[in-house]
Amino acid sequence: MKPGYVRAISWTFTLILAGTLYPAAQAIYQPRFQGDPARSESEAAALGYMRTLLRAQHLYNKKNGKYAASLADLVHTGTFTRRMVNTDRGDYTVSFQPHKDGFDLVLTPKQQDAEHRSFFAKEDGVIHGDEAKAADENSPKIK
Repeated sequence: MKPGYVRAISWTFTLILAGTLYPAAQAIYQPRFQGDPARSESEAAALGYMRTLLRAQHLYNKKNGKYAASLADLVHTGTFTRRMVNTDRGDYTVSFQPHKDGFDLVLTPKQQDAEHRSFFAKEDGVIHGDEAKAADENSPKIK
């Protein structure tokens, strides 16, 4: 074998090995703050969205004496922006259901697994999560 050919095979093997190891190293989630309950970047984004919406609903209720009937009603309340009305949140889909005395908010992952739990919250502001099924008010509380 020629030395250049062996070197090319060696580099190819190194690149393939690096390509298989890099995604595994990249998948390790680094918590954004002490006590962060998220298990992945996707969950961190979903929980951040929920906290922003819950804060906006609290402010809206304080100002208007009722909860917003739609996501569009929350635009410019707190830090809730027009872009946040879109229910496609990357790896998650938002379901917002208003009712007479409050609302239900559900974020469902497009692929449910240990790093993509579903989340539920209502007007009390407590976020619940579930790994196995769509989260509801009986699911375990997220810290």
